[in-house]
Amino acid sequence: MNNLRRFAGETACATTSLLAFAVLLLSACGTPHGQPQRTAETLAPNEVLEFGALFSANCAGCHGDNGQGGAAIALADPVYLAIADDQTIRNVIIRGVRGTAMPGFAESAGGLLTDKQIDVITQQIRARWSKPGILDNANPPGYTAKSAGDPQRGQAAYKTYCESCHGPDGHGGPKGSAITDDSFLALVSDQGLRTIIIAGRAELGAPDWRGNVRGKPMSDQEVTDVVAWLTSRRVEVPGQPYSATNYAQHQEPK
Repeated sequence: MNNLRRFAGETACATTSLLAFAVLLLSACGTPHGQPQRTAETLAPNEVLEFGALFSANCAGCHGDNGQGGAAIALADPVYLAIADDQTIRNVIIRGVRGTAMPGFAESAGGLLTDKQIDVITQQIRARWSKPGILDNANPPGYTAKSAGDPQRGQAAYKTYCESCHGPDGHGGPKGSAITDDSFLALVSDQGLRTIIIAGRAELGAPDWRGNVRGKPMSDQEVTDVVAWLTSRRVEVPGQPYSATNYAQHQEPK
């Protein structure tokens, strides 16, 4: 009797093993030998439409993880998103900003992103990081300048709104970096300066255009004038302590 029971048990185990093996064989029938299954396939770069992957690969290097800011402004700043509309953001992604480190990412501009991918990035930046009502009915300066700026008026406005942090003549202070540094001014566009003045850089402790000056915000014209004053400080050969002519003389063999 014990032998019969042992035989029956062994037969059942063998049958179970054969069934399991058959299931494995059947599950592999739909995939040719040596070809990875569909779940193991890697999407081509132009097929990726997941925001996290797109932002990490194309934006985070300058704008920081999760858009918190880095070498470039924070895109997760709701004040910035309140003054820059979707078309503005999309155009910057497509074409980049001439004369700065921001390249064009669209295929039409020599980049690698498709129109669908750019749409995903643009839409998700706002969907994830904007905050309706963030301006509390404030009337911010326009994203772009409406008139020409005056450097002399801009210098006066700078003293009122900016000098306490960035120091006399923009050479840096205890609370802010040097913003008249010629290398910095060579790497930022006029619009970039305007955007920073209006939106601030919260991740660096820089306030927006409302500032902290007796509760009086900067006017649209004052922002334009400060930008004009800053751009008037650009030099022909950034990073050099002398003019282009003197630079050439210094390069001549002695």
